[in-house]
Amino acid sequence: MTHLKKYFVVIFGLLSSFNFNAQEASADDKIPPAEGFRCRAEIVDGDTVPVFYLNDVEVCTNFIFKTKRQYEQWTRVKYNVKTVYPYAILAAAKLKEYDKALAKIEDKHVRKYFLKSCEKDLRKEFEDELKELTVSQGKVLMKLIDRESGKTTFEIVATLRGTFQAVFWNTLARLFGNNMKVEYDAAVEDIMIERAVKLVEAGAF
Repeated sequence: MTHLKKYFVVIFGLLSSFNFNAQEASADDKIPPAEGFRCRAEIVDGDTVPVFYLNDVEVCTNFIFKTKRQYEQWTRVKYNVKTVYPYAILAAAKLKEYDKALAKIEDKHVRKYFLKSCEKDLRKEFEDELKELTVSQGKVLMKLIDRESGKTTFEIVATLRGTFQAVFWNTLARLFGNNMKVEYDAAVEDIMIERAVKLVEAGAF
């Protein structure tokens, strides 16, 4: 009996050890290792709340055209935007460079010389190609320049060539149905242009 008791004690001890290890293993299986990443947090009512910033998602629905004329108008707008949008981006980039340079120039004569150089630079870069644009494309381009640079065409001409020249050219433009003072209105008047720009930026056409 003494030997049997010893065996029982040994076996019980082994079983207990096995059960304890099994319980630890099962507990470890149920609790995954700690994983995560750092993020911003805010204290709200005494609780720490993680804060995540998500990228903007553009959600657009297709236009519903009541007439064939509306569909044709949308097709023209898309074509015109795709044609002139690259010019608007390049022009806006150059204007920002000019503004930074002008901010460092105080002498009036140097500013005048610099502005003439800017005008020549713009002419060399865009004049030949812009001459090929239609009247409708020119209107869209003026809108998009304001969209990209925050400046109307009138303001740009007034800066480069003076207010008198800007007034003169705007008067001439209005005779042909254009307006150099036109501003971009993405929410209402230029909603089709804005939609077309989004499609171009997304590579949708």
